[in-house]
Amino acid sequence: MIELLEKSILTAVGAMTLTQKKAEELMKEMREKLNISEEEGKAFLKKIQEAAAQNQSKLQEQARVEVKNACERMGVVTADEFDKLKKRVALLEKKLK
Repeated sequence: MIELLEKSILTAVGAMTLTQKKAEELMKEMREKLNISEEEGKAFLKKIQEAAAQNQSKLQEQARVEVKNACERMGVVTADEFDKLKKRVALLEKKLK
């Protein structure tokens, strides 16, 4: 459940980032309207893409933290906790036999 929620949030975050096609369209429009060189346009585009990547990383980390906190508030058991409990139960059953 946690993984599904996390993947959904990360997918939404990824969809918000600047796609390559949109970035190229923006650069073309800037060259036409602002009369900037291709090099200037590429430099600007690179700066925008780096900022988008940095923001995406921050948003992903925030999403992970929020999902973890929400699961803790709801009392959802993590996969690690569940595995530990399974091992404990197996060990206790073995001792009872």
